Amino acid sequence: MAKQHAAQSSGKSSGFQPFWFRQAMELEPNYQAKVLKQDIETDVCIVGGGYTGLWTAITLKQQRPELDIVIIEKGLCGSGASGRNGGCMLTWSTKYLSLKKLYGEEQAVQLVKASEQAVYEIEAFCQTHNIDAELRRHGTLYTATNQAQVGGMEPVLAELDKHEINSWKAWEARRVKEEAGSDSHIEGYFSPAAASVQSGKLVRGLKRVAEEMGIRIFEQTPMLDMVEDNGVTIKTPNSNIYARKAVMALNAWMLEKFPQFKNKIVVVSSDMVITKPIPDKLEKLGLNDGKTVIDSRTFVHYYRTTEDGRLMLGKGGNHFSFANKLSSVFDSPSRYVELLNTSFNKLFPSLKGEEFEASWTGPSDRSVTGLPFFGKLEGNSNVFYGLGYSGNGVAQTWIGGQVLSSLVIGVENEWSKSGLTTGPKGSFPPEPIRWLGAILVRNAIRRKECAEDAEQSPNWLDKQLAKLANAAGKADK
Repeated sequence: MAKQHAAQSSGKSSGFQPFWFRQAMELEPNYQAKVLKQDIETDVCIVGGGYTGLWTAITLKQQRPELDIVIIEKGLCGSGASGRNGGCMLTWSTKYLSLKKLYGEEQAVQLVKASEQAVYEIEAFCQTHNIDAELRRHGTLYTATNQAQVGGMEPVLAELDKHEINSWKAWEARRVKEEAGSDSHIEGYFSPAAASVQSGKLVRGLKRVAEEMGIRIFEQTPMLDMVEDNGVTIKTPNSNIYARKAVMALNAWMLEKFPQFKNKIVVVSSDMVITKPIPDKLEKLGLNDGKTVIDSRTFVHYYRTTEDGRLMLGKGGNHFSFANKLSSVFDSPSRYVELLNTSFNKLFPSLKGEEFEASWTGPSDRSVTGLPFFGKLEGNSNVFYGLGYSGNGVAQTWIGGQVLSSLVIGVENEWSKSGLTTGPKGSFPPEPIRWLGAILVRNAIRRKECAEDAEQSPNWLDKQLAKLANAAGKADK
């Protein structure tokens, strides 16, 4: 079973810390958070010090060096979703059909290309700025683990081929099993346009670079209120920030301050476990690089190794938050270790009984479409937002930075004209219907996939209910 870890990086934060973030903060043993304690003025104030906020600030500074930019973060930069995800840098290529349906062929092609470009841009940025985020661009393997999943990629690949943007190659079954380190996989497609990364080290590295660029960052400085007058006034416990423009980059925490989005996303957990270092055992399994492995379930299993020889396994779609409350579930060891342990033993029977070093949970802001959305707050012409990454945002937040910086500056380009900037598409039902429906569908999916794993025909009703989850996308990495 997983062990719990209390905060121990610097003594400046309390409570549970997810493994990646704790590991990253151990590299900053004497770190002192800078807290805002006096009124300030700025051109742009970004609320949220995770990937989206940092990429937006960095991109703004690159494009407009003269801008004064401030980031405030209620905890430490990376202590939210950015520092606790599985570190799988994937693309939108498998979402091409959804992109086409929402935005048309031309934009769908552009967004697939942009999502692949993001992987290479992040890698280059880390190399240029000496961010040791353990980024390994070794691709991703998308697999089927039962006959019902076989062939599921074919419609998407046909469309990608049509537009000459298909980076996926089919591997023969023997190679899939060898490269995935598990006999559970019976079909697989590999794309080199993907990577794995230590998510905590990446976000802390981005913070360092942002500050070196002259961006002012204040942590342990939550936004209490926001008022729009000639510009934007953001109130914090000890100060007011007077800004010309503001960006809300709060991920699932957006709902704490902006209830207008309460029916636009569903907050659902992605749960992860990680072993102690076992490099020799992983070598025997053939898991000797940084590729990510993703199966074809609705709420996927995903796994990868680390540079120090650990094996991380995650699974999405476990805890659905009632009324989208970010309860203690999202800031504690996973409640689903038993479920993850069962999956771990099935995938890697030779590792059965291997002790987990840690487990943790991350909140995913799952949108109706399974894609993020950006825009300007209604009635707030100087306030912009971005959320809804749906568990697939490690690379896509780079795109979010391009989009939000373009909106803030007010330029017309491929980012500001993107269909992603037209706000949320559709709504979820109100509570308690949403939560009851989510649990009903989740349990139907579990029964359906359990039957398929046994190569049996699922119950008809379970199959119909499972179809309702299609809009949520296959994410949570």
